Amino acid sequence: MLSGEFSVTLDDTGRISLPRRLRDILGTDKIVLTKGADSCLWLYTAENWRVQEEDIVSKTDQFSSRGRLMRQHFIGPKQDLDIDRQGRILIPPTLRDHAGLSKDCIVLGQFDYIEIWAEDRYKAYLDASADDFRAGMEDMSALRMKERNSGNYGSGSRSGAAGGDNTVSGAKGQA
Repeated sequence: MLSGEFSVTLDDTGRISLPRRLRDILGTDKIVLTKGADSCLWLYTAENWRVQEEDIVSKTDQFSSRGRLMRQHFIGPKQDLDIDRQGRILIPPTLRDHAGLSKDCIVLGQFDYIEIWAEDRYKAYLDASADDFRAGMEDMSALRMKERNSGNYGSGSRSGAAGGDNTVSGAKGQA
């Protein structure tokens, strides 16, 4: 499980060092980097990316403008990268620009992928999302209470009101 929040520095050539702990969990030198849903980058192992890519393609339609936008945002800019011997990755300029990466960055483990943020954008995102976070906590609490009352508490379900629903449907899911 990829987790942890780490401060890293982008060097003059556009490289960052991935924290050793995360590299050990990734267990590979081959990674995939693409635009994230927010103003960040998403980093996957090649295997995990294949699952995500198949999911995106199977749940979008190239003849739908929203479907094309989803594919163009995530699949189009993806880069296959290598982690060098010093644990660094070279972030291409287009992806650096998307995330606003300059010097101070945050690397954030997210269970099965990693987010890379410009530190100032990450702090601004957290500040702007405080109300959504509180609402998500309330949604999670309600879901947990419902599971507790039904005898399913702790079953490991990843769906529900707290953002774990993995389906993409209708206009809302493809926006």
